[in-house]
Formats: sequence, C-alpha cells, structure tokens
Amino acid sequence: MNAFLAIVAILGVSASGPLMAGAVAPALAIGFWRNALGTLAVAPFAARTVRSELRLLDRAGWRDVALAGLMLALHFATWITALKMTSVAAATAMVSMQVVFVVIIDRLRGEPTPAAVIGGVSIAVAGVLVITGVDFSLSARALSGDLLALLGGLTAAIYLMAGSRVRERVSTTSYTVVCYGICAVLLLAGCLVAQVEMVDFSRNTWLAIIGVTICAQLLGHSVLNHLLAVMSPALISLLLLLEVPGAAILAGIFLDQTPPIGVYVGLALILGGLVLVVLRRPAPSVVLAE
Repeated sequence: MNAFLAIVAILGVSASGPLMAGAVAPALAIGFWRNALGTLAVAPFAARTVRSELRLLDRAGWRDVALAGLMLALHFATWITALKMTSVAAATAMVSMQVVFVVIIDRLRGEPTPAAVIGGVSIAVAGVLVITGVDFSLSARALSGDLLALLGGLTAAIYLMAGSRVRERVSTTSYTVVCYGICAVLLLAGCLVAQVEMVDFSRNTWLAIIGVTICAQLLGHSVLNHLLAVMSPALISLLLLLEVPGAAILAGIFLDQTPPIGVYVGLALILGGLVLVVLRRPAPSVVLAE
C-alpha cells in the first residue's frame, strides 16, 4: 500500500510543471489560484487547532511565518514564469536545486559540510551550467527562464528553512493554511498591481489550475507528508527527485516538448549530484508543495 501511495504522490508532483506550463493564464494568476484553492482545501482540517497554536507564536515566530509566505509567493511567481519561458525539463531541474541552496546557506552559517555533499553540489552545479549553456545557444528567453527557475529554487530553500523553524511549534495543517493564505494574498496583490487577467480563462485552463492543486498539493506532497510516518525523510527526498524526469516525460507526452540532448545531460548531472547531497545530508521533513 505504501509503495502504491508513493507512486501516486510522484505522479502527482510530476504533473505540476506540465499542467502549469500548459495553462493559458498569467503566471501570477496561476500561483494565486493554486494557493487560494489550497488554503480552502486545508482550512477545514486546521479549523480546530489553528487559533490556539498561533497564539503560541512569539514575534520571531510570526516573522518566520511571514518570511515563509513571502518566499513561497516569490517561488511560485518565478518558477511558473520560468515554465512559460523554457522547457519543463529544464525549469523543473533548476528549481530542484533548492536542496543545494539549503546546503550552501548552512555552509555560510558555519555548519560543517561532508566532502560527499560538496561533491554532490559541484556535480549539480555542473549540470546547471550544461543546461544554461544549451539554452543560451537557443535563445535569451530560454536562458532567462532557467535563471528564473534557479531563483525559484533559492526562494524555495529559504521558505523551507523558515518553515522548519515554525513547524517546531505548530502543526502541519495550521502552518500550511496560514502560509498558503499569506502567499495567496501576496500573489493577489501582485496580480492587481500588474493588472493581469485573473478570471476570464478557458475551460481547459481552469481544469489545469484545479488539476495542479489536486495533483501537486493533495495527491502529491500531502501524501508524501503522510508517508513520512513510515518512511525516512531521506527516502522521501529521493522520491521527490523523481519529479524531475517524471515532469520531463509528461511534458514530452502532453506538451510535445523535446529539448536538445544537452538538456537531458544536464538533467542527469543535477539528479546525480542531488542524490549524493540527499544521501549524505537528509533533507528537511517539511516539503514544498510544487
């Protein structure tokens, strides 16, 4: 049963990139609706505990919650935009570098880093250079998409680190509903300032937005969070890495995306490096809802 649930979860998160890339809507609007619908879906489960738990947070705790919500909003704004500018395979591989950014931030804070982890980071960075080099030869737009996806990985890393501090005192559901809510409000503000269309979408686009909320957030990361009770965080992190080839395969089938062979070489290097990092330094148990 656990193996079946793991397969469902990986398919769910893998569908995230292709669904958002195929949705004919502004990136900010997609990000807003994902988080707004996600908040509504989680709210009933958090209703009992959210008020009492949030009262326990001090000023530093609320600062971490606000930072996590802001970083999550920036993550979705940059990554969904990247999906519109470069291939799903490249964007998903780049945003997965969040694991590497966590290691780099820890290193800058003086935490010891095993040699194997440094080696894995170096291999993953080499993969990034390969993909960006290939995309640079194709177009400035594709290269810009790669860089935005990398920024999405950095903001995801900061989101994870801020969220892990809050999760020491607050349950998953309470934290999630507040963080998603803050993220949705910030993305709504971004939509209003940028004056982007938020409602007048085609039926297929609405189905894609609803689909990514169900697949990535309910059947994807929520199931993986459930599996944390019976699987190690390191194994869950390794399973999450399967999102990269999974998204590339689904994009090839449904979006007819066939990036140059160099992109797949870079993707393989990134995956190899991240596997080393995850095995030698288990990732946080708080996972990002892509």
